[in-house]
Amino acid sequence: METVTITMKNPPALYLEADNVSPDAFAGKTEAQIAELSVHEGNTTTTLGKYFEVSGNAGATAADTKIIVKGDVKKVKYLGFKMSAGELVIEGSTDLYVGAWMTGGKLLAKGNVEGFAATAMKGGELIIEGNAGNYLGAAYRGDWRGMSGGKILVKGNAGSDVGMYMTGGEMVINGNVDVHLMTHAEGGKTIVKGNASSKVGGQMVDGTIYIFGSIDTMMPGFKPKGEVELEVDGVKATFAHYIGDMGERHKKRKGAIVYANLYKKI
Repeated sequence: METVTITMKNPPALYLEADNVSPDAFAGKTEAQIAELSVHEGNTTTTLGKYFEVSGNAGATAADTKIIVKGDVKKVKYLGFKMSAGELVIEGSTDLYVGAWMTGGKLLAKGNVEGFAATAMKGGELIIEGNAGNYLGAAYRGDWRGMSGGKILVKGNAGSDVGMYMTGGEMVINGNVDVHLMTHAEGGKTIVKGNASSKVGGQMVDGTIYIFGSIDTMMPGFKPKGEVELEVDGVKATFAHYIGDMGERHKKRKGAIVYANLYKKI
């Protein structure tokens, strides 16, 4: 695997849209060609090399390419946009849409990421060592297709509307999560090791949520089904089991009604 390192040298005055910073866009290109890839600051289109020092040539394919992003990229958006293979490492914190529409590969963010990370993610692995903003693994605004595959690990906390319209894939959040977890979800699995705020699983019709800490306010549409012993993410514990959202229409599978499952550690 070939490694390309890009280091911020000229921070943008406005926010920078860098959707070409991905193994797919870099693949098969030389250092000079990578520097000529387009980026957008406000309504101005310019080149990646204006803002970043580029070092190294990419591999022949996305799978053969690793990118390391260094420096202050807190005002840079779309890193890892639509990446399908390879690796991307962001050594600090960054802005919106990290790994958005990602279908494969591995993306590691060593700091915090802002909202809409992994929007409509279909595959691959996203690891966030800091905190994640709102709408992690959710649908794009106005769309109903959220995360459908892949894995997300957040080592810190996550914001609101995580997993909105989620249909598949798996998320593990080691910290706390804000309101509206997996709203409108039709599949997928989210594990929260910390606490959850209110409106967990609202209008959810399929999928699974595990909460290890507290839930501020339970949704009235979730019906208790008893207690169950489970091993979740390597931890064996007793969970209170709920099904819901009972106020929604639910599909049938082999003649049985399908409900979302919510497990709260006792």
